[in-house]
Amino acid sequence: MKKLLISALVAATFLQPAGAQRRPDSLNAVARDYVVLQLAIGEKEEGYIDAYYGPAALKAQGQALAKRSNLAALRSATRALSARVARLSRPGAGPDARRARFLAAQLTAADTRLRMLQGEKLSFDEEARGLFGVVPDLKPLSFYDPVVAEIERLVPGTGPIGDRVDAFQNRFTIPKDRLKPVFDAAIAGCRAETLSHFRMPPGERFDLAFVTGKSWSGYNYYQGGYHSKIEVNTDLPIRISRAVDLGCHEGYPGHHSLNSLLEQKLTRGRGWIEDSVFPLFSPQAIIAEGSANYGVELAFPGKRKVQFETRTLYPLAGLPTADADRYDALLEATKKLGGARMTIAREFLNGRISEAEAVALTRKYQLMSEARAKQSVSFTKQYRTYVINYGLGQDMVRADVESRQGEAARWKRFEQIISEPTLPSDLRAKR
Repeated sequence: MKKLLISALVAATFLQPAGAQRRPDSLNAVARDYVVLQLAIGEKEEGYIDAYYGPAALKAQGQALAKRSNLAALRSATRALSARVARLSRPGAGPDARRARFLAAQLTAADTRLRMLQGEKLSFDEEARGLFGVVPDLKPLSFYDPVVAEIERLVPGTGPIGDRVDAFQNRFTIPKDRLKPVFDAAIAGCRAETLSHFRMPPGERFDLAFVTGKSWSGYNYYQGGYHSKIEVNTDLPIRISRAVDLGCHEGYPGHHSLNSLLEQKLTRGRGWIEDSVFPLFSPQAIIAEGSANYGVELAFPGKRKVQFETRTLYPLAGLPTADADRYDALLEATKKLGGARMTIAREFLNGRISEAEAVALTRKYQLMSEARAKQSVSFTKQYRTYVINYGLGQDMVRADVESRQGEAARWKRFEQIISEPTLPSDLRAKR
């Protein structure tokens, strides 16, 4: 009975009972309650909130709501807020219609995450659909056997193919004492390419730090005020190709660009307070990760990436360039194995394979050393179906952007995607 009373009280905070309030409800009012609710959920799960730069008063309200509410109460509040959004929703493609659809999708994800936090077991597909609004069409691992065979021809020799690929790639490791100049130059190159196609907010900036003890290779912590903190994990040796990959993904035109533009155009430009909070497990993530991954291709298409690397980064790293083209060809070939990661994650999260089997399959189909395979599976254990956002998100953003003709049109569409309340359903998507 006590839990039911708490749930009712919290839900009442987000409901607009008939006759109880004279002022009509609005999307602005819903958006403020949405921020408070998301911040309250963030108090229940560390890492749930990826970024928040809104008013301190709303954060305090979120903390207070979390203190007086259990998970069931927060679910009731989520459903009540969803009902308000439904009442305010209108058909069409205008700003308010898109805003309402965005809030509705984000609340569906919040409800799904609360179900999981309460111990409900969801299948891989149910979880992906509930959190991110999409379900990947996955291939069986046998589909990737011809790709592995093709890569074997690129890296001849004896021993397991994964070990041979890993050994070859290790020849392109950046010495630790040269990481900072290499990454500084890589991010500068990514920034220059981006700024040649769209403007960033004035005064935007980032801080770069190298860290250890993480399951990820890089992370952007958006601070607000067009400022990011970019961290690069050095637990494992970092190869030269990762400098541009992470520079674009975490910086330009990736996460730093997306968050800065959303703050400029939506939070400040339109007063949409909901965009000041980024819940990690939400449809926002597939747009953020997909655009960040595709941003590498957009900024450095074709051979432009390896040309930039050999001209600028290899000398800073003190690496010979003789096999750079062969290394680049290998990296292009291994991209065809990207979907295998999602298939392995589905089998692992659905309980059909053990962690040890997931590591072994990752070694085979991602062509990784044991240490890198363990790090990859560790990420899946921590973030679960979030792994779909990288490969599937990239495919969806690429399909949409490349449906436009010409470089200028593609960059314009990319900028729209990362500066508007974009959902996966808004993309001309390959799934």
